[in-house]
This record gives sequence, structure tokens and C-alpha cells, in this order.
Amino acid sequence: MTSIIQSEIRTKWAEELELELKDNILGFWLKHSFDEQCGGFLGQVNRDLTIVADAPKSLVLNTRLLWTFSYAYRMYGDASYLSAAERAFDYLNKHFADRANGGYYWMLHADGSPLEGKKQIYGQAFAVYAYSEYFRATKNLQALDYAIQAYRLIEQYGYDPVYGGYIEALSEAWEETDDLSLSDKDLNEKKSMNTHLHVLEAYTNLYRVWQSVELQAQLTSLVRLTIQHIVDEHTGHFKLFFDEAWQSQSQHISYGHDIEGSWLLVEAAEVLGDAALLEETKKVALKMADAVLTRGYDTDGGLFNEALGDTIIDDHKDWWPQAEAVVGFYNAYQLTGKETYLEASLRSWRFIQHAIVDQTYGEWYWSVKRDGSPSDNMQKISAWKCPYHNSRACFELLERLQLADVQQD
Repeated sequence: MTSIIQSEIRTKWAEELELELKDNILGFWLKHSFDEQCGGFLGQVNRDLTIVADAPKSLVLNTRLLWTFSYAYRMYGDASYLSAAERAFDYLNKHFADRANGGYYWMLHADGSPLEGKKQIYGQAFAVYAYSEYFRATKNLQALDYAIQAYRLIEQYGYDPVYGGYIEALSEAWEETDDLSLSDKDLNEKKSMNTHLHVLEAYTNLYRVWQSVELQAQLTSLVRLTIQHIVDEHTGHFKLFFDEAWQSQSQHISYGHDIEGSWLLVEAAEVLGDAALLEETKKVALKMADAVLTRGYDTDGGLFNEALGDTIIDDHKDWWPQAEAVVGFYNAYQLTGKETYLEASLRSWRFIQHAIVDQTYGEWYWSVKRDGSPSDNMQKISAWKCPYHNSRACFELLERLQLADVQQD
């Protein structure tokens, strides 16, 4: 593939990404997600745009909305994106913030009153991630202060000084709890890959705007811990669940998390500016990308959900692994120049276009089956169905393609 053809591909690809981002993803959420009765954003909207009025509101959804529209405003300067980000910012501070104990409630009733007060470290990390991005977009010093406060609460209560890393959850008052699992799909274990991955991305974003010595040390430690304990050095896959001493408690493989983690690790090392650490993470990232490409990548360009050893146990293709595949494989292409990765990224994008995008009602299906038909999950907006993975894939690729154009020139 010549550089001229690559330039033409980049131009067309960028046009497709921007159209999808602005018209379908961000446009959908601006039109269909606002809760005009109770404020903030709706807790659930189904595939056919039916509103579930009494659906609870999750910290995950609302922090991801704050992150998404903050990033969109920073990228495009569109007033409608700023208005949506301000809506999320205000609602988080008015309803999700726990004034008595600090931190943020995990779940609210539809009317905005507390429903589940436990302090899931995953959720607190997304507060750090979102507030950091809002500060990047608006320079609102209060947002930076909120991000730093959330970071310090994670460190004070969630950090394990004995074995390193972070426990899954604490009670509403930041005390030990037996209710650790992130969702009904997760094991009730002390530590998980998923929580550590999103603490990693949150701390990376905070370090962009607050380069404290303590944060630098914790982020560096977290990158090394991920490589040492969470990435399986033999297979290149993430281990998913652990006891407090980092003994693995599961043999399952999550292809979406593998490919997502491959580029987030590199991003963290780049932001830290540690050359030796960056070289180490690049090697790990490529091993992870290769493992996904070899075992989790279907012939149609879609990514399977899960495996157990060498056996695919969930051949559905959820929306978010497809988004992460586009970024992860393109990241591997940037690291190596190997066109195999570029082709995989492009094929993942094509799969999204023809199978994942909902051409009737907008946005993306939750999932499709192996045959390409939509899965039984009807949620278009929910506690976990958010615009973060798909908008981020578009943001990332647009910026990376633009950088490629500059380097080509």
C-alpha cells in the first residue's frame, strides 16, 4: 500500500469518522438523552426510543457523558456540546456527590435521590476522568479540584498498601464491604482488571493537567503493576479477577478489554514521559494486540466478546469492543508500521458501519449475534450503554489520522 493510497484512505476515513461522531453519536445523545422531567439524563431508553421513566441513573453513565461532551467541546468548540457537558457537570455535583462522606454515589433513583451509596472505585475513577476532561475543555478550576479530591479519596481508601493496586469497592462511608462486584456479570473478588484499567486511564487524564509528584508515582506504579500482575506474560491476555494478593481467580478472556488495554497502557507511558517505561509498554501492547488479532478477531472484522482458553464462549459482538478494536489495532500500526494492523483497524471500522450502527433509530446497537443480527438486549441508553467507547474511538482516530497527515506533509 503506497503512501498516496494511504493518504486517500486517511481523508475518506476521517470524513466517515467525523460524520458518525457528530451526526449519529453526539447528535443522538443531544436529542434523546436529556431528562426533561427530573433533570440530568435519562436512565434508560430502549432501542426503539421508548423511555423507561423510572429507570435508575448510574454514576458510570453520567460521568461518561461529562467526559464525552467535554472532549467534544474541546475538539470542536460547539456550544451545544458545552451545554450538555455543563448539564452533566451540574447534575453530578447536585445529585451524585455524597456531601456527608465524600465521593460519589453509585446509583440514583430516577428522581435523583440516592439509591445505592457504595463507593465503587471504578465509579470514583470515572469521576476523576470526567472532571479532568471538563477542566481541559473549560479551564474550570472547580472541576480540577473535584478531580483531585476524587483521586485522593481513591488513594486514601481504595489503595492496598500491602500488595499494591486498588480494592473493588467500599461502603457508603468508605468502610470495608463484602459487596465488591461491579455488576452481576462480575466475580465478587477483591481486585479486578477492569477497575485497574479505568483507574489507569483516569490517572493518565488527570496527570495531563496536574503533574504532581505523588500522582506521577502512582500512575507509574499502576502501569508496572498492570504489566506484572494483570497481563498474562505467556498469552498476552488480561487476567480478569484476583484476590488481594494477586492470585488469579478466573480463566476467562475479554477481547475488548485486551485491545483497549493495549493502547491505554501506551498512552499512560507517553503522558508520563518515561522513555524506558514506554518501550516496555509498547512490547506488551503489541503482544496483546497480536493475541486479540489471532484469537478474537472474526473473518467479518468483528471482535468476539469472550473466550475460555482457546474456546470462544460468547460469540456475540458488543458495541464497545468493536470501538476499542479500531483504536487498538491502529495504535499497533502506529507502533510498527505493519499494514496488517492498519487493515484490521479498517475492517473493524467497516464492521461497525454495516453491523453495529443502528440505521433505523440511530446510535449503535448494544450487540449483534455471530450472524450479524441485533442481539436481544434492547437498551440504547442505560447504566452501561454510554457514548464513551464509540465517541472516543472517533476522537482518537481523527486525531491520529490528522497527525499522520502532518507527518506525511
